[in-house]
Amino acid sequence: MKKLCIFFLAAAFFSSPQLAASPAETQVAEAIKAPGLMVVHLWAPWCSNCQAELKSGGWAKAVKDNPGVKFYFVSVWNGGEDGRAVLTKYEIAQQPNVTILADPGPRGAAHIKLFAGLPLSWIPTTWIFKGGDLRYALNYGEIRFPVLQQFVTDSNSDWEH
Repeated sequence: MKKLCIFFLAAAFFSSPQLAASPAETQVAEAIKAPGLMVVHLWAPWCSNCQAELKSGGWAKAVKDNPGVKFYFVSVWNGGEDGRAVLTKYEIAQQPNVTILADPGPRGAAHIKLFAGLPLSWIPTTWIFKGGDLRYALNYGEIRFPVLQQFVTDSNSDWEH
């Protein structure tokens, strides 16, 4: 009986809707496994830090200067809206190496705290992956674009050890 209760508790826990991956999360998790370099940027159009990054032109330049890198802009904590209009305004949405997604999670206290198995506690958050490996995680606030470019360059270098 005790094992049966534990089984049902575990089944309820693991089938909870809060733990189910969103389509955006599933797509990013699959894309991360691919060879090549990928930048995942978690953001929201209402976030002042995210707006400051866009207004600086840094994201548009980073995307244009790195055509071989795949960029995923994932709007989170934004009620399922992807922010495409904002990214279009800043000449990001039109770029061929950009994918725009939205996590349907709510804004506020109930927002997601994990995305693709990684902690998400602040936006903007930017992750750099190569061939399935997380190379850099910038989890707290606005990015400095020369630093992002250095991380992209370093991630593209061969690390044969």
